[in-house]
Amino acid sequence: MRLSLFLLALSLVIAPADAYSQSIEEKALALSEAAIGKNLPELTFVDTQDNNVTLAELRGKPLLISLIYTGCTDTCPVIIEKLHQTVEVAQEALGWDSFVVVTIGFDARHDTPDRMRSFARMHGVDLPNWLFLSGSQVLIQNLADATGFTFVPSAGGFDHTSQITVVDAEGKIYQQIRGEEFDSPTIVEPLKDLLFGQRRSILSLNGLKERVKLFCTVFNPNTGRYYFNYSLLIGITIALACLLLVLTWLIREFRHSGQPGGGARS
Repeated sequence: MRLSLFLLALSLVIAPADAYSQSIEEKALALSEAAIGKNLPELTFVDTQDNNVTLAELRGKPLLISLIYTGCTDTCPVIIEKLHQTVEVAQEALGWDSFVVVTIGFDARHDTPDRMRSFARMHGVDLPNWLFLSGSQVLIQNLADATGFTFVPSAGGFDHTSQITVVDAEGKIYQQIRGEEFDSPTIVEPLKDLLFGQRRSILSLNGLKERVKLFCTVFNPNTGRYYFNYSLLIGITIALACLLLVLTWLIREFRHSGQPGGGARS
């Protein structure tokens, strides 16, 4: 990864601006996509209270990872403020303790716990289960490699990808959300998939309940919020009742046709 970053930086000097920009975007996208399906390494960072936080101990719930640097004056603040709005919506819809958010400063020299705490306060982030973390350059690079996040020093600070990584409860990267602008469903829908067990069997009671939550928790674009749509629940209940009645009738008819004297008369 370090070699690839060096080559990216070198290409800035020797390539035309348009070609460089296109090349960087393509390579960054490829790295981001290649990370999907990989497991996060067991790295240990430090939170704003100087407590150690290991990524492994955050397993058991879906995880959102964003990397920023506190000296950024444009992209990073936009991402964090937008993410803050979206996480509020997600916590309201899914439960404040149903997932975890971590924001990690990748400028290891300057993004200390104090700076990360000030950054969170400056941008109004004060939500439960949202951690702001710091780490050494080696740790940051290992995390960047694992999540497919690209950053290179520039005259104004850093050039970097705008990315939020969605991780499942087992620590495997599930999805990448790229760009500075995204709406609530872009974040909430993958969390719904992970929380409500999209892959669980619908034949089990818990699987059925979670699948109902998956389909009935819907986004209202007029309010910008999620709500539980009871009309969908009623429709599902009626459909299941009808299915049960049909199955009952079929079983009764099958048993009746198998009895002596059952079936059609000549």
